[in-house]
Amino acid sequence: MMIDKPQPYVFSDDDRKLLHELRHKRREKHKEAQGHAHHPKTMGDAIADGVATIMGSWRFIIIQSVLLFIWVLLNVLGWVKAWDPYPFILLNLALSFQAAYAAPIIMMSQNRQAEIDRGKAEKDYEVNLKAALEIELLHQKIDLLRETEIMKLTKTIEMLSEKLESSKQG
Repeated sequence: MMIDKPQPYVFSDDDRKLLHELRHKRREKHKEAQGHAHHPKTMGDAIADGVATIMGSWRFIIIQSVLLFIWVLLNVLGWVKAWDPYPFILLNLALSFQAAYAAPIIMMSQNRQAEIDRGKAEKDYEVNLKAALEIELLHQKIDLLRETEIMKLTKTIEMLSEKLESSKQG
């Protein structure tokens, strides 16, 4: 009984194309990183990030709440000449003005963060895809090694069986 020699795994055309694309992207990103370190933060980006960081903190919320309370208290009790009497129109105007500027600035910061997150997700996907291909290749190499070992063991058993038979007859 003769066992065929196991054949090494050959990548499919799709696997080859995918690996080629991943290697090409990695080279491009490497060249891009050498040319200029990602997109540097502009002054607008830094301001938007700073505003979003400050306005998204408990410290800001507490300070603003205290200031609003003091504003209302001073105007209701009239300790100081009531510059903004009860429906607090000036306070409403100030808060609307703050919201009108804060919302787009915070959105700019969130958009920039979303762009960074998309880049990281794309990189993670590529790394995971390449790892999956490499793991698949390793599985196939191990299977090939196992088949080779089984073939060797089978040949050794056949040889020992033949020697055993010849020693019985002789």
